Amino acid sequence: MTTAPTSTAAPGSAPGPADTDEPRWLSAEEQRVWRSYIEASTLLEDHLDRQLQRDAGMPHLYYSLLVKLAEAPERRLRMTELAMLAKITRSRLSHAVARLEKSGWVRRENCPSDKRGQFAVLTDEGFEVLRRNAPGHVEAVRQALLDRITPEQQKALGEIMEIVAEGLQPSEAGADLPWLR
Repeated sequence: MTTAPTSTAAPGSAPGPADTDEPRWLSAEEQRVWRSYIEASTLLEDHLDRQLQRDAGMPHLYYSLLVKLAEAPERRLRMTELAMLAKITRSRLSHAVARLEKSGWVRRENCPSDKRGQFAVLTDEGFEVLRRNAPGHVEAVRQALLDRITPEQQKALGEIMEIVAEGLQPSEAGADLPWLR
């Protein structure tokens, strides 16, 4: 719940000492913004996932992993780095890479400097799948989001999401991060 079911203070009254433990409930406008964000982000992710399942036979997460590998030097990343970039647990990444390996789009290689480490490497076949499906995915992103808003709104959205992402990046070394689990 993000809004108060009932108010404990009289309208217009300043919070007193007893009110210091009261949650900072969302205003009606904040609630509208929050719910719009949740609805839109859920629908957008579903839209992109369905498009990629239909056109490429893979979920959005797998496509994102292929993109990250394609952008990496030599199309390879340490598994821990790939998990960090994807913001997912190592277990979830391992499962995804196993599926991508089964399709022939990714292969794992042992790390020569760390016996426990592995690299995920984008294969030529995986690169070709990505190249073939990128135009349809870009069109889905444009149709679902970018073409619906003005260039000024695009800029503002990008700035807002950068601020949110930056604020959620943990600053402490012992933080509970998905890619460390």
